[in-house]
Amino acid sequence: MPIRKAYQTNPSGRNSSARVDSINYHPTIKKRKLNKRRAILVGLGLAGVSLVSAGVGAFLAVALSTASPLQKVELSPEEQKVFSQEKTVSVKNLTLPELDRPVNVLVLGIKVITSDLDKKGIDYEKQDVGYLHLVNSFDGLSDSMLLLRFDPKKEKVSVLSIPRDTRIYIDGHGVRKINHANEYGGPALAASTASELLGGINIDRYVRVNVQGVEKLIDALGGVTVNVPKDMKYTDFSQHLYIDLKKGIQHLDGDKAMQFLRYRYDEYGDISRVQRQQMLMRSTVEQTLKPATVVKIPKILSVIQSHLDTNLTVRELMALANFASQRDRSHINMMMLPGDFNSGDEPVSYWLPNYEGINKLMVSHFNLPSYEKEYNNNVRNTYASLDNRFNVTNPRIRIAVQDSTKDQQVLQSALDALRGAGYRRVFATKNWQNPLPKTRVIAQSGDDKAAEEVKSVLGVGEVVVESTGYLQSDITVQIGRDWEKQIKPLIESDLEIDEQFERRSQFETTVDRF
Repeated sequence: MPIRKAYQTNPSGRNSSARVDSINYHPTIKKRKLNKRRAILVGLGLAGVSLVSAGVGAFLAVALSTASPLQKVELSPEEQKVFSQEKTVSVKNLTLPELDRPVNVLVLGIKVITSDLDKKGIDYEKQDVGYLHLVNSFDGLSDSMLLLRFDPKKEKVSVLSIPRDTRIYIDGHGVRKINHANEYGGPALAASTASELLGGINIDRYVRVNVQGVEKLIDALGGVTVNVPKDMKYTDFSQHLYIDLKKGIQHLDGDKAMQFLRYRYDEYGDISRVQRQQMLMRSTVEQTLKPATVVKIPKILSVIQSHLDTNLTVRELMALANFASQRDRSHINMMMLPGDFNSGDEPVSYWLPNYEGINKLMVSHFNLPSYEKEYNNNVRNTYASLDNRFNVTNPRIRIAVQDSTKDQQVLQSALDALRGAGYRRVFATKNWQNPLPKTRVIAQSGDDKAAEEVKSVLGVGEVVVESTGYLQSDITVQIGRDWEKQIKPLIESDLEIDEQFERRSQFETTVDRF
């Protein structure tokens, strides 16, 4: 059957200039068009099947892996009792696993070198490299210790860093640094020791990661961008450890991230390292932990699983990651164990726990029952302001102020505002190295309510609960451009008034002379 057509396409794809009134539809042409359509439909169908299969496959992988935790060591019945056996997650239809209740997870970063295992007579795969190399083992000191709380009721994640030099009594071994607990008794003794330190908090699960796994994890996530606060350079030929990082914002791969984490050769040693751990954790969560990443967890686990020992299942890991990925910055709180350095005259350096501070922090962020009478139940919950200057809840908290604007008048105005509001222990400290668009009020000791109060005095900024501020403070305020923008007109107005007063004084002096 002939069809009407105005123009015919030539092989180049351009329209032919020849006018065609009618052409006959050739059978081979029709067949080619049908084949082309069929190919498109088949392609779309295969793509759909692939997507469905991938989704179902991922779901089945999670479902089938539920029964067995990713453990490298077998816990005795007594050791298993240290951890909760209650159900933690559920899955509805084909959705990602979700948390049923708050979960506390103890995370241990383990660094083991050949000499550690040689002393204990433990066999390992030796490498003839001529130095004390890292070994993929969990039989050693914990290089870092964190307690994480994932709380679906409060919709927040709390992270407590416990310095490895924390002085504590370890059952059966006396007073030691807490990093020995894993070496003496594995994850169970580490968990029971941490629980004792933190007021008897229940610990549901544990995760032990060999440091080699951290490097692979960062690489698997595509690296992370952080602000390196200072030049970091250190060499230890015995361990083949080379650290060489330049100050400033940069993207770190796994190797450089480990350099950033392992460096501790500055004024505060391990405590500075804890602060850098929190910086890297927050950057990693904000940059890489997204819903799209959560579904890749089984694949990521295949890369780092040999460096991981945990009584979490894949389903639980996905539920925790899914929960964290949906929390914004203000709902991820990072704190450090309250305490202080011991005397430098003592032969062993310790971080001495402040048990009163620990109790307050655990009650506020980890839902530990409080046995102390609330002293401020009858105190009005009114934030401070310049008009209501002596109504601050705790005028004796230590507030360190860091300036990022490079303007002394802006810094001084912030100090004046806080002192004028009634705070008695306000002081300036070393300037922040990079300009900040928004003022950061850091709850250094974990007191988010006090930080909110300080923010209300300033009228600008954001509250961040983490321990990356000035160490000897309860609150650290890092002044940003928003405060400068708010206060500059007032500063300029005051200067103008001063100039007018000066001119008037000079005029009156001149008149008096005549």
